[in-house]
Amino acid sequence: MSTRPKMKPKKGIPEGLWIHCPKCKATIFRKEAESRLNVCPECSHHFYVSARERINQLLDADSFEEWFTDIRPCDPLGFKDRLPYSKRIEDEQAKTGLPDAAVVGRGFIRGRPVVLGITDFQFMAGSMGSVVGEKLTRAIEEATRTSLPLIIVSGSGGGARMQEGILSLMQMAKVSCALARYDQQRGLYVSILTHPTMGGVAASWALQGDFTLAEPAAMIGFAGARTIWNTVRIELPEGFQTSEFLLEHGFVDRIVERKNLRTEVAQIIDYCGR
Repeated sequence: MSTRPKMKPKKGIPEGLWIHCPKCKATIFRKEAESRLNVCPECSHHFYVSARERINQLLDADSFEEWFTDIRPCDPLGFKDRLPYSKRIEDEQAKTGLPDAAVVGRGFIRGRPVVLGITDFQFMAGSMGSVVGEKLTRAIEEATRTSLPLIIVSGSGGGARMQEGILSLMQMAKVSCALARYDQQRGLYVSILTHPTMGGVAASWALQGDFTLAEPAAMIGFAGARTIWNTVRIELPEGFQTSEFLLEHGFVDRIVERKNLRTEVAQIIDYCGR
């Protein structure tokens, strides 16, 4: 009988404790980044945050009342590429826990009532389908009816959702018309641009705010650099389509770090007397 002592299994470092910053390449303690609202402590790179996290960061605790949760996407064109569109939707819903890429509702920012809309990049790159457009339009109409400030946080790298064809593209006009009616009633619209805000979203509601704020180093624009080169063979300037470039050229009013965003929005509401 062997008398050799049993070897205890080695204790490794649990997975998920550390994350890698894509900007400065530092290895960061996850909890430290989370305590800074998912911002790198070394270089201030702003990581992706979900719509639910945005709500917790922007609004007063437990003040959010979500609207229009029963609106669900369908597959009007029977679209299929590698997978049927209906299957893609099911997969995205299971992955994110969201029915589609937009979350809208009413809440409070430092005691100030607001209507809030958010597009979430994790759901099909935050692309604009008919549900996204419908939810945002209804939220804008409620802000018009109740005379409340409107805040939309855009995070769409997908632009219009090709699987819905013209039904997706028409959402640009539909949301823009709702914003025009809101503006006629002297509503206050604060648009917050995050990384990335591209395509039809940037070409419609995202750049129509009375005040347009952006997070640092966010990519904002219509077509990306590679698409522009492949179509018209134009080399873009250094830093083109970043928050900083757009601020310099007048497309963005202010770049605001995530930790200061609640205060900044509250001050805008107070300044405008809303």
